Amino acid sequence: MKKRAYITGVLICLCICLFSAHPLYADDAAGLSDGQSIYLPVYSHIYSGNRERPYQLAVTASIRNTDPVHSIKITAIDYHATQGKLLKKYLTTPLIIEPLESLRYVIPEKDESGGSGANFIVKWESEKPVNPPIIESIMISTESQQGISFTSRGREIIETE
Repeated sequence: MKKRAYITGVLICLCICLFSAHPLYADDAAGLSDGQSIYLPVYSHIYSGNRERPYQLAVTASIRNTDPVHSIKITAIDYHATQGKLLKKYLTTPLIIEPLESLRYVIPEKDESGGSGANFIVKWESEKPVNPPIIESIMISTESQQGISFTSRGREIIETE
């Protein structure tokens, strides 16, 4: 009986350790960077109930320069659909974000083109190592008396040439 309680306690501790680990986000990386490609998951809709009825959402993609001294250059902000198809390039020329400045891009609630697996690819660079920006999305909707909102953080990716 004592052995069973001991094994149960060990399993509980193991589960707590495994499931309480903090995921690493692009902005959690230790140190400075001189550029990254960031994958930002967004959802133009999610599914509700047993009928898998789409629930439309407005999306705000936010890019925040967290460096208090140096500017960063945004070289690409590309919006992709669930299937990976490029839907929109938001930049035709690079854009400078000043220290502590933020940008936002909005996908209206009525725009269903992205789907439940939509994403942005944001590329940025700097002449010298800086604090990496925080790149996140906020999804929100209100329908009748029900409201929903949640966020998603970007993650650095390595692109293949």
